[in-house]
Amino acid sequence: MKKVKVYSSQFNYQYGTSIHFPYSIASLFVYAKQNKEIEDNFQFETTFIFRNKLEEYVERVEDPDILLCSCYVWNWEITNELAKRVKEKWPNCMVIFGGPNVPLRYEGDVPIGWMDNSTNNFFKDYPYVDMLVHQEGEYTVKQVFEKFLDDKDYSTINGLETIDYKTPPQMRIMNLDEVPSAYLTNMVWDLVEPVDGVDYIAAWETNRGCPFQCTFCDWGSATKTKVRKWEMDRLFEEIEWFADNKIPYVDVCDANFGIFVDRDMELAKKLKSEKEEKGFPGRIRPAWAKISSDKIVPVAKELLDADLLRAVTLAVQSLDPETLNIIKRKNIKFDKFGELVQKFRKEKIENYTEIIMGLPGETLKSYKHGLEQLMELFPRPVVYVYNCGVFVNAPMNDPHYVKQYDIETIRSPIYLWHSSIHNRGEYQEWEDIVVGTNTFDLDELKQMYLYGWVTQAFHSMGILEYISKFYNQTYDMRYMDFYDVFVDYCKTHPKSIFGKEYETLVEYMNKGYSGGGWDHHDEDLASILWPIEEATWLRCLRDSKKLNVEINKFIKFFEKEKKLSTKPTLLKDLISFQVFLLMSMDRNEEIKKHFSLWDWKDYFSNDLNRYDDLKIYKNSYYYENKIQEEDTEQWCFQAAWIGRSQGNYKCHPEFLYSSSNKLEGDKDLILQNIKEMTKNMGISSGV
Repeated sequence: MKKVKVYSSQFNYQYGTSIHFPYSIASLFVYAKQNKEIEDNFQFETTFIFRNKLEEYVERVEDPDILLCSCYVWNWEITNELAKRVKEKWPNCMVIFGGPNVPLRYEGDVPIGWMDNSTNNFFKDYPYVDMLVHQEGEYTVKQVFEKFLDDKDYSTINGLETIDYKTPPQMRIMNLDEVPSAYLTNMVWDLVEPVDGVDYIAAWETNRGCPFQCTFCDWGSATKTKVRKWEMDRLFEEIEWFADNKIPYVDVCDANFGIFVDRDMELAKKLKSEKEEKGFPGRIRPAWAKISSDKIVPVAKELLDADLLRAVTLAVQSLDPETLNIIKRKNIKFDKFGELVQKFRKEKIENYTEIIMGLPGETLKSYKHGLEQLMELFPRPVVYVYNCGVFVNAPMNDPHYVKQYDIETIRSPIYLWHSSIHNRGEYQEWEDIVVGTNTFDLDELKQMYLYGWVTQAFHSMGILEYISKFYNQTYDMRYMDFYDVFVDYCKTHPKSIFGKEYETLVEYMNKGYSGGGWDHHDEDLASILWPIEEATWLRCLRDSKKLNVEINKFIKFFEKEKKLSTKPTLLKDLISFQVFLLMSMDRNEEIKKHFSLWDWKDYFSNDLNRYDDLKIYKNSYYYENKIQEEDTEQWCFQAAWIGRSQGNYKCHPEFLYSSSNKLEGDKDLILQNIKEMTKNMGISSGV
């Protein structure tokens, strides 16, 4: 008897040399294969995952019975192209779509770009697709395979949709241990091909579900809030598998890692133990609990101590109460949030936060106020700002919600920062971005984007951070007042370094908000697509002397605009100190040193200081430069891509080694002294 030949796809983008295992497909197949009939009568071919191999994959398909496609926002177009070509060549092949980007509802008034001209019937618009699997797929796909061997009457299976019918929702998998591990069975290895120079990233679930229902996200709605957990013994074995298979990166797919604190601490300890014994897994990336508490601090500390974690995300998305109410987002109270930041700081755990622009209820004023609050709160701010994308099955995409808040969107090429320009393939993926609501229009959104760029590139990443803090502490000046003048300087000095970056930003922003996409590539900054704020920072840090001159010009402009008369020699010294703290591309020495006339370390390391408190104190500052790459591409990777969440791109005053007398002697001895001193202080010698 001829075996049922099953092909599958789970296309992904390659990041450097790494790409994800087809974990979703593997989970479906490994569950189905528990049925011995399926095990004996089905042949599962290698899963298609590389975007730049579409032509090869189409040619590889031979006499297929089933094509099963895992659909996400980042692979919708290429998946459709594959399915269309396979169906044209093999019309009897049954094409099945599943995954988060398969719409639960398909109506003409659903405001996402690729449905604007819909017939109100998915299968008429996508005639090469035979069947949709909705939500969790393990039960449904197994039953489809069983029916394929039997009478092929799929109408009795829940969770399915065809051109003729839509069945009731499939029940959730309450006992997740019914699903064998895609890793422990080596199913993931069975579905990928060995490729020289390619590392595979493991997606890992310790639980499934989300108790929250943020309207911009489809996680809670997709999993119906009930959080289910895998048994610990299985998870421990999977951790051992990651270590034994030398997996460099584990992407933790839990919606709220850390929500089960005691349990997640045990997982952290096991990860640490395996890393210390075997050197793997290399790193993990969890999505931390939406309502974080100080209980996650020891969990993060455990992972950090094992070099498994770079930083912890404290995502707030918005700081405006009205906006948070509209999007059904519950953050911890702001004062508690501040306490949590301080606890992370005390434990030397780097943390960052995320903001979404374009949420309903937000205004330009409330958005800038939120950025101001973050600058005040975070002693070492690391902020990421994102456009608001609308997912097909998110509550924000419901027609009633759209009408209530007058949500306007544009169809834009999907934004995948840090992806390789060489491995993207020719098929463009798309997403829908909010460009207007009843509380802001497109012009105001562009202003939000501008201030998001300023906050990230110049404050969070440090170019003007301590200069702005000086004016904040000395003159009680709001951070946004400082950066308002900075924006004016950029606009009125187009030939300056900052002015040129502003012009680049405006061009980039106008292109993005007209549907032209958000890719930004600079040939001098490696062969990847950079977030615009990181590219700005990298270009500004090419030459520290030029940057010093530029900042001096801006501060002269600033003092005039604000009618201030700060001592020029003090300002010059402050600016030199600020540039010294940055990991500039032209200063790759092992030990960075700087002579200062004022005691900036004490001034910025303590609580609120005043101009009058600043001491004249001839001093030499030192720290170990953590980025010593001579190759430009590697320097960019270490400084901005990898280094941003860790803070490797700058040093902070409290971490400086200082001496009133210039250190003399052997460089190795000096470095040893610095390392010994910082070790005794319980801090990293760099950042």
